[in-house]
Amino acid sequence: MAGADGGGVGGGGRSLGGGGGPGDGGGVRTPPTTPKKVGGKMLAVKILMLDDTYTLFQIQSKACASVLLEQVCRQLNLLESDYFGLEYTDGNTRYWLDLEKPMSRQVCLSQVEPVLRFCVKFYTPDPAQLEEEYTRYLFALQIKRDLAHGCLLCNDNTAALMASYIVQAECGDFVEEDYPDHRYLSLYKFVPSQDPELERKIMENHKKHVGMTPAAADLNLLETARRCELYGIKMHPAKDNEGVPLNLAVAHMGVLVFQNYTKINTFSWAKIRKLSFKRKRFLTKLHPEGYGEGYYKDTVEFFFDGRNECKNFWKKCVEHHGFFRCSQVKKVPRQKTRVLSRGSSFRYSGRTQKQVQEFVRDNYVKRAPFQRSQSFRHSPSVHASVSSVGMSISAQPLLPLSDNQCIGTPVSLSCGSMTLASTGDPQSPGSPTQTETADLHDFDTRDMETPSVTPSRQDTLSPETSVTSSPQRGHDPEYPHHPALTSIPVQASAPPLESANSRSCEAASATAPQFASTPSTAAAAPQDQSVLGSPSPTTSPLTTTPLSPHKENIPVSNHVNNRVDSIPNGHDTTVSSARVGEMEGESRKRKYPSDKAYFIAKEILTTERTYKKDLEVISLWLKEEVGKEEGMPGEILSKLFQLVDPIYEFHTQFLKELDTRLAQWDGRASGSNKLESQRIGDIMLKNMSMLKLYESYLEGHYGILEGLESSFRKNRRFEQIYRDFEMQKVCYLPMTSFILKPLHRLQHYHLLLDRLVKHYGSANHHDYRECMTAKAKVGQVIKAMTPSLTASENLVKLMELQRDLVGIDNLVQPDREFLREGCLQKLSRKGYQQRMFFLFNDVLLYTNRTTTPVLQFKVHGQLPLRGVMVEETESRMGASNCFTIYGGNRALMVAANGEEEKTKWLEDLTTAINQAKTRPDNAFHYLSLKSISSSDEVLDRSDGSVLDDSLNTVRGLGEKSATPQQRSNTTVHVCWHRATSVAAQDYSLAVQNQLSGYLLRKFKNSMGWQKLWVVFTNFCLFFYKTFQDDFPLASLPLLGYVITTPGEDDQIQKEFVFKLQFKNHVYFFRAESEFTFSRWMEVISTATQNSSRIFASSHKENENESIRL
Repeated sequence: MAGADGGGVGGGGRSLGGGGGPGDGGGVRTPPTTPKKVGGKMLAVKILMLDDTYTLFQIQSKACASVLLEQVCRQLNLLESDYFGLEYTDGNTRYWLDLEKPMSRQVCLSQVEPVLRFCVKFYTPDPAQLEEEYTRYLFALQIKRDLAHGCLLCNDNTAALMASYIVQAECGDFVEEDYPDHRYLSLYKFVPSQDPELERKIMENHKKHVGMTPAAADLNLLETARRCELYGIKMHPAKDNEGVPLNLAVAHMGVLVFQNYTKINTFSWAKIRKLSFKRKRFLTKLHPEGYGEGYYKDTVEFFFDGRNECKNFWKKCVEHHGFFRCSQVKKVPRQKTRVLSRGSSFRYSGRTQKQVQEFVRDNYVKRAPFQRSQSFRHSPSVHASVSSVGMSISAQPLLPLSDNQCIGTPVSLSCGSMTLASTGDPQSPGSPTQTETADLHDFDTRDMETPSVTPSRQDTLSPETSVTSSPQRGHDPEYPHHPALTSIPVQASAPPLESANSRSCEAASATAPQFASTPSTAAAAPQDQSVLGSPSPTTSPLTTTPLSPHKENIPVSNHVNNRVDSIPNGHDTTVSSARVGEMEGESRKRKYPSDKAYFIAKEILTTERTYKKDLEVISLWLKEEVGKEEGMPGEILSKLFQLVDPIYEFHTQFLKELDTRLAQWDGRASGSNKLESQRIGDIMLKNMSMLKLYESYLEGHYGILEGLESSFRKNRRFEQIYRDFEMQKVCYLPMTSFILKPLHRLQHYHLLLDRLVKHYGSANHHDYRECMTAKAKVGQVIKAMTPSLTASENLVKLMELQRDLVGIDNLVQPDREFLREGCLQKLSRKGYQQRMFFLFNDVLLYTNRTTTPVLQFKVHGQLPLRGVMVEETESRMGASNCFTIYGGNRALMVAANGEEEKTKWLEDLTTAINQAKTRPDNAFHYLSLKSISSSDEVLDRSDGSVLDDSLNTVRGLGEKSATPQQRSNTTVHVCWHRATSVAAQDYSLAVQNQLSGYLLRKFKNSMGWQKLWVVFTNFCLFFYKTFQDDFPLASLPLLGYVITTPGEDDQIQKEFVFKLQFKNHVYFFRAESEFTFSRWMEVISTATQNSSRIFASSHKENENESIRL
């Protein structure tokens, strides 16, 4: 046992007089017999700031080191101070200042004019987690330093891109007269090996950033940097037990192992049971199920050059685990000097990331603009640095070419019931497990509070306050004044930060709802709860894609486990919230109309915004995509664009008129007549000329759908382009759904005008006649298009299923009608197995999910409906809600998920079977099944070989075509994971119940609300930051959910709140008024677990009820 240093709990060893260096708690020390003196030797400490200026501080040598850091942060007026630390160097080893020790007892710190560096200590995995613009600015300075010193290695394209953001933030927009060539960059060092070629790349990227504010440039710099594999990585030389030189590093996700600069292993916090050190040996003990690749034992050893280097790295691991992995840490006092040391008493004593975020929100005040460093700037930037806590900045960094080696592979982690589009971090830790209570980094984590994954980002923002300037941090109890320390600036460092309110969201929120109630204090969501997630072991991930500007249109997808209920790892989100307090403060300043007609008119406006974006998918995005390719079906596509483009141009102008009228109605625009402005019928009637465009579209759209289906089957190049386009973030629905949007929009106009007419009640209202006339004109077109629209919707559904199903090639038939799709349990030799059933008017198909990441279903059998019988059966093998389907010499015993599901299937099957008896023989088209010798045999196979082998045969993509990707939030995949079903009537009802608008969202266990632009369509909620965004950041499929109002146990002290719940996933949404609340309840009810049959009648009854406003 002698001489063992720093072991873990129960196995760390003791040392007799061998504690080592100062402050280690080892050895024999004579306790002081006299009280400490207030005075003492003064140290003149020189601090190198992030802007490369020095500041001199004087501090007593016996003063605690935390005093120095607090005074540095106070001088900077830095609120998010826990991300930073003070670093010093001894030889080739870099140490962090131990904040719990006196200055005189710091390991290897010179006591004669010591020099320290103010640096970023904890590199956040998501820059959007940083609440203040000034903090992001300091992080950007750190990235600039890392890049220049060669710490952040990346390829030239990425380096040039990051350097261009630095130039944009410091110099402003590129001006060709001022910068005729790349030589304006030659005076500055961006990377160690800078050359003219790199400078030209920087200049080309700089040209693309015109109009980008310094704050946005900083955030884009951080977004680009954090995708690099070496972001925040500080190498520590070590060797393995065979003497092979390695580099160790610690980051937010765990301990990393490098060989040179190539990462060869990652020990995430979830895998690690304990970290300890013994002299030069660094020990990593793993959970039995968490062995790293290439390591087949539960303890991995590394060797450092000396004890100080080993303990230094161990301490950094302790601090990173405490900051990123735990929700809070106990303040455990350092153990006193003992004769028998029990190892190092070092523990992380600061605030965790979650606590930092909560502290910043709770202590937020308005800040004045801060002065940026002049170290790089040639001339003042044309952009003002105006920001506030939680300002809504959207990071849209460009994607450099040939950058695979430095941008992480996106992944999605399972923890919620929704999809989020963002870039992932490949080493993101999962949710903490129960076994994590085992000892970690030399102490038992049971002594700490319950560990938590890192808060991924702000979910809400701090309430608005009336304070217009920031108080001096010295008066803050969190930052006590220390008379023993004074600071003497050697050269002006970053001046105090005081930022004013951000106005970046005003234009985007011109008609955003105002939520008039008391502000809520924000609370951070855990790491795996990003935009709408809640951790659950029962749900699994969908697809994530890296955020990029729309010009790139680079689809990136990574399917993990191919399941629906998911949301990616929280630190990969880029959703920012507008401050709830600011919205509520504006609400109190201005009164809004209380007339129900205003909210109906506003619904026309909000849904029109979404409709315009949907038209852009075809008119702009698809046209641009196919325009770059050859071999496309030009005739069909040209006809499509000829029909859609005039409609898009018309609605662009129509939207402006609606926006202007609503601004006049709610008082945002002055100078208008009150009576004339509080109406919408005149605008609707004036624009009924659009109906001619829709009549032309009605005549030509079905032929376009047929042409696209034919080209998709015959033109392999078009098929691949079509699939790739559907995977782009802007195409958030199947392509065919966008083709039907114009016809569905007419139905929406008719429904909303009908609501207005019923609300007005009689011709006495000044807006009644015009609304009635407009409604009648739209109604005539709808009456004529109904049969055609029904056929088109059926064709679209068959086309989608043709791509979702493998093993058949002739699903689309003229007389075939889709009736229902859903998940049932089928009895086989292995017991009840999950299968997907598809009911048509002539045949019943049953399928199984393929074992590949293609997200398709393999057809295992078909039952022609003529001669089929169905009957209820008793429970068997523990399954309830059973019924049997008899067809020919086959009997399928199946079980539904519930009594309601069973009833739906029995009704639809019975109806379809009875109708099939009256159909002529030539009306039946039997499906051609491929690679199926016996469906019963295949059903019971477990190797999945047949499923995989048939993919290329069916699709005919035996060449080098890429594996087709599918979205996982389509109804067929949601039904599979939620064990539910959807009928054709449900689809028809869903297109009539589409809605858009701002909502406030709240997690089940959080305190604050986040403002999001929400679009409900196709049984799914899509989430945007503002209505101006081109693509959704997240989606939440609603099939299987239940919508209710919050109960007493939910402790929601707000009005107009509805609750969505599926199993243990609970989300709360808050509307702006009772009318919008009732509308959201109504439309979402059509997609939730309570079927449309139940709600249809109640919805009609509620229309005539008085709405309290």
